[in-house]
Amino acid sequence: MNLAQTFKLAYRNIWRNKTRSWLSVLAVGIGMALLLLMVSVLEGEMRGALDNTIRLQSGHLQIRPAAYAENKISLKWDDLIDNPTEVAEKIKSIPQVAIATPRLIASAILSVKDQSKGVQILGIDPASAANQPFRQGMLAGNFITADDREGILIGNLLAEKLNLKTGDQVNLLAATSNGDMNQQIFTVRGVFTTRTPGYDENTIFMPLAKAQAFTVTENHASLIFIMLQNADQAEAVAQALKSNNLKVLTWREQNMFITQFEDYANAFFVVLYLIVLGITATVVTNTLVMAVFERTREIGILSAIGMKGSGIMAQFLTEAALLATGGVIAGLILGGALVAYYTINGIYIGDYGITGVLFEDRIYAHLTVQNTLNLAVVTYLVTLVASLYPARLAARLEPVEALHGLGE
Repeated sequence: MNLAQTFKLAYRNIWRNKTRSWLSVLAVGIGMALLLLMVSVLEGEMRGALDNTIRLQSGHLQIRPAAYAENKISLKWDDLIDNPTEVAEKIKSIPQVAIATPRLIASAILSVKDQSKGVQILGIDPASAANQPFRQGMLAGNFITADDREGILIGNLLAEKLNLKTGDQVNLLAATSNGDMNQQIFTVRGVFTTRTPGYDENTIFMPLAKAQAFTVTENHASLIFIMLQNADQAEAVAQALKSNNLKVLTWREQNMFITQFEDYANAFFVVLYLIVLGITATVVTNTLVMAVFERTREIGILSAIGMKGSGIMAQFLTEAALLATGGVIAGLILGGALVAYYTINGIYIGDYGITGVLFEDRIYAHLTVQNTLNLAVVTYLVTLVASLYPARLAARLEPVEALHGLGE
């Protein structure tokens, strides 16, 4: 029997029981659609967290003092960069650098009436393009200016928690570089959102000059925040900026936790993938096993007229291939529709906070061509593997027993 005849006979056989065949195709399709949705949500979650962390917190590169220690906020002069504006201007002269701006980080306690909240002060140059995400996220009021000595910006979640609005006054208490405590009344100039709850609830902005004066750090900054023309240039630019007095950190070095978190999440999702594919394989196996027992006499006749076991096995594998093809196509259509919906609307997760990871309040699905092809091939192969048992069962039927309708 040639290949064309095999496919023609297989196509006819799978539609003998239309309901069962449609259910098999649907099972494969739903299984693949779920896989596409899961992998796209995971990809979107990790991609979004990394993008947020880079544009809001780490940049593509950071210049830190040589004494820099991770997760340590120090205002000692030895732990700060001297003449940060001058350093930033030199860095800007490198062609690959798009943005270089100094920032000062300090811990503080914000108080209003009988409520208080621990916050992080971020002293910024208001004119820098690095602040574009914050400007775009302004919900009320105005962005701070470089010469503002009493204004701050607060996140929307912090404003909601403390019932604050633009024009309200708050008290800030912060440690200074000499170990003393300083406090001052500030006015809320505006409320912003980055759609990352962990950031919006704990960060306030003030002009760099005011932050330096408030913390008695004078002409010093915690870091130089750098954005490049292309993220892939980070390693090369880092090498060019190497210095004995300063430490250069790439976005990969600063965001290793996100990469590790993604690896753990992938491992967890592999288990879910196997469960979904296992259910799909069971349905396909059941369909073909039922077909074997329904067609034992037919198989006996084929054996009696000279068809070898390998030919009978090929016949059932071809039927499985047609079911798998239909299922994969259905999965691409159904999964594509689901992914498209969640790419636009996202999945609301609220304040899903993990230290070191800036998740947005919504996860937007992101599906790559590579992931789509990989899942399509895996689903197809698993369906074929699931058909090996019933195909082998049919091939091993003895002609005499099969003609009497008896199977092993």
